[in-house]
Amino acid sequence: MRDGAERGRKKKLVVAFHFQFANQAAWECDACRRSGLETKRRCGWIGLEPQGAVWARRDVAVGACPKSYVTAESVGLLEEFLVRRQLGGLACEELSARKVEAFVVLEREMDKERAGLLDAEKGRR
Repeated sequence: MRDGAERGRKKKLVVAFHFQFANQAAWECDACRRSGLETKRRCGWIGLEPQGAVWARRDVAVGACPKSYVTAESVGLLEEFLVRRQLGGLACEELSARKVEAFVVLEREMDKERAGLLDAEKGRR
């Protein structure tokens, strides 16, 4: 059971990382409800279970609205990761094991993102 929970936490973190690059306006809750899209997008706020692929970016897909899928903890870890990187270091010895694990996951995703951008740049030349 613990492994499944950890995989779920990791996936939510990875989805949070990739969702930051998405068109946020397309996933506004009020506009989605007004348009009647909450069922089609498998909104977690109304208790719908993830199913199929509702949102995807690069090699990440989720079967529910990413806004309701990602937890506040994942968003907080992502924000802290980005701020620490911007300020010049992660100082792992000061972090809990859980944060270190999250930051390693986010660093891997950041590396993949950079590699994808470099590949795209090479393809344009």
